[in-house]
Amino acid sequence: MNVIITGASKGIGKAIAEIFAANGHNLLLCSRGETALYKTMEELVTRFPSVSIKAKPFDLSIKEEAVAFGKWCLSVAVPDIVVNNAGLFEPGSVYNEPEGVLESQIATNLYSAYHVTRAVLPPMIQQKRGHIFNICSIASLHAYSNGGAYSISKFAMYGFSKNLREEMKPYGIKVTAVHPGAVMTDSWGNYDNSSKRIMEADDIAKMVFAASQLSVQACVEDIVIRPLLGDI
Repeated sequence: MNVIITGASKGIGKAIAEIFAANGHNLLLCSRGETALYKTMEELVTRFPSVSIKAKPFDLSIKEEAVAFGKWCLSVAVPDIVVNNAGLFEPGSVYNEPEGVLESQIATNLYSAYHVTRAVLPPMIQQKRGHIFNICSIASLHAYSNGGAYSISKFAMYGFSKNLREEMKPYGIKVTAVHPGAVMTDSWGNYDNSSKRIMEADDIAKMVFAASQLSVQACVEDIVIRPLLGDI
């Protein structure tokens, strides 16, 4: 199968790329940072030489680049799985966060997935199969302090996922919304996770991969996964 993964150079995106490559699937990867992306691609090519792994940097918060990424993917192969993982966390509260935060959060966390998905869907609809994973967040399900524009953008991402799920039913395309709680990624900076308080990126990757392996008549609509001790 051919798997598109956005935000693939590190964290959850990289972990998802690793598990699909390890199971013999071809990858089409992108992220905004060119150096980190190509480093990830080289690492994966070395570890999994039997699969095709291609990568190209795009800033998916820009509509034209998101569409261009989708077209680039289609020039290589029609995707079987799309993982919309590109995202960014900017802390703040609605009443006092800097001007422009909402716009940048919506562009990165919602529009990126919207435009990439629209770009690659036509041939997927034609072949009447596929699976789209939208990496949402616990912040898509409830508000929390210092969440502000980020939480708003993730609520919108979940709305996009739910609507797309209904639209794709007649075409045999599954849509899954993934809601991770705290995961040890760059968003947590130098957080000391020696006590295993928060989850690992591999935890999310394993759940996404498992959901992709079900029979054609089964669709996991939502994956909610939190640290054992709950949210932080």
